[in-house]
Amino acid sequence: MPKTNLCRVMEESVDQAVEGNAQGRIRKANIERIMKAAEKVFASSGFRGSTTAAIAAEANLPKANIHYYFGTKEKLYRAVLDDIVDLWLSSFKGLGENDDPAATLSEYIRGKMELSQRRPEASRVFANEIIRGAPRINSYLSTELKDWVEEKSAILDKWIEQGRMASVDSKRLIFHIWIMTQTWADFEAQWSAILGRKNGLEPLDFDMATNAIITTVLRTCGLVPLPPRH
Repeated sequence: MPKTNLCRVMEESVDQAVEGNAQGRIRKANIERIMKAAEKVFASSGFRGSTTAAIAAEANLPKANIHYYFGTKEKLYRAVLDDIVDLWLSSFKGLGENDDPAATLSEYIRGKMELSQRRPEASRVFANEIIRGAPRINSYLSTELKDWVEEKSAILDKWIEQGRMASVDSKRLIFHIWIMTQTWADFEAQWSAILGRKNGLEPLDFDMATNAIITTVLRTCGLVPLPPRH
């Protein structure tokens, strides 16, 4: 029985959808490979010392793919920075006035430490950018990140007003949480040497550091530390 025009159109649509899905999966996989490789290269060589050729080699992809998906080295570098900052900030995204201060701060610290453990090179890329005066993200720091800190610190201040936590400088509390959590990624070599870890930090090191940071922050805020996770 001959196919109707409608059947042919439907089959062509299905074929195009399948092809589109396949292309989408390939695109997603390639972008993830490039981003992962870029984190490693930028972390070890800095922006100026890195090349798209080195990133392509690390990703085991043609150099043309880098330019196809990201255009320039600078755009790829910014994508890496945006990605890690988005991950850092998202773990505090749902913060609300009615949340429990101890549980909320604990989960935020835990999330930041998990990122330091899983994505240390991305953290180092960000740290290197800041050390150099943040030439490529200064406008972001003084606008979006500043607004984020203002928003979250206002909620912490509300908790303080309500007597739900001790009086602290809320903005600097956030800064200190960043410092205490990101140092385990940015200065991993230092901590590994001091702790005698010849092959890098171990999961237990991050677990112990996480519990120590949570205890320090909660006690500073006049809160009772939650039982540590094992």
